[in-house]
Amino acid sequence: MLLKLAEERKVLFVGGKGGVGKTSVASALALQRARDGGRVLLVSTDPAHNLGHLWNTALSDAAARVYTAPTGYVDAVEIDPGATIERHFTAVAATMKKLLPERLHQSAKQHLELAKTAPGSHESAVLERIAELIDDSVDAYDLVLFDTAPSGHTLHLLTLPERLTGWTESLLASRSRSERFAAAARGIVGGEDQEAAVDSELRRTLIARRDRFARMRTTITDISATGFVIVTLAERMPVAESLDIIRQLRELKIGIASVVVNRRSPANAGTFLAERRTREDACLMTLTAGLDAVPMIELPLLAQDMTGENALEELAALLSVA
Repeated sequence: MLLKLAEERKVLFVGGKGGVGKTSVASALALQRARDGGRVLLVSTDPAHNLGHLWNTALSDAAARVYTAPTGYVDAVEIDPGATIERHFTAVAATMKKLLPERLHQSAKQHLELAKTAPGSHESAVLERIAELIDDSVDAYDLVLFDTAPSGHTLHLLTLPERLTGWTESLLASRSRSERFAAAARGIVGGEDQEAAVDSELRRTLIARRDRFARMRTTITDISATGFVIVTLAERMPVAESLDIIRQLRELKIGIASVVVNRRSPANAGTFLAERRTREDACLMTLTAGLDAVPMIELPLLAQDMTGENALEELAALLSVA
């Protein structure tokens, strides 16, 4: 079921409470999709990256090949907000240097250095990179798969495209009024076109940013193209958080592709694990009651550490029959 969903979707987000196995499930799903002939881009948005450790490969903000199948492959990226911020401000600095008089270059540089560490710059950079990867990769890959940060951070990020699009629209409207007044003033008293050039450059930047976030919002709410896979454990706290994720995703109109219950205890491996399994069953009754039509997949507790290709192959085999 889950692998079929991966074949049907262009974008999948894998999320849930911290420590439930999101990276393992996302990676196994990517591996199996590649074995089926898919070109997969696997992206970690979690600041505490462990995607590279799982694949035993040093990863960065640039895509690197981590798995090759006969007809498919997996490329992986660990989003680096610092690199995104640096690229953004380098471009802004170049534009400002070109458009502003030389006497203002130093003060503009100081302003940009302060802006790099402003509250919200990290989130903005992650969101910008996600939007950029969706824009650049949905045609180059068969599946773009995001291994996300713990749910609160991820859900907040997913609310931002709509907010930022609206905010940018308001800012563009404000700039339009300012430009009309400035043009009228230049017509009356004359003056250079330097300010007009700055305004024009700013407008182009704002429009490009608005359009990128609008496309991201359109993509993540298209249930035929995008889905959210929730990974959880059969325990009270992860189940409660998963039900909250389901509620918020529905409010955001983001399609829920599946719920994966990871590390299920065996029922026939001694009294301790059998009792634990019984408690898990009770938790899953609560979860099932809140799922409606969302499919649920159960994965067993595995003996080996989830690192390296062999471990991922074992988990992928389980996904392929789930």
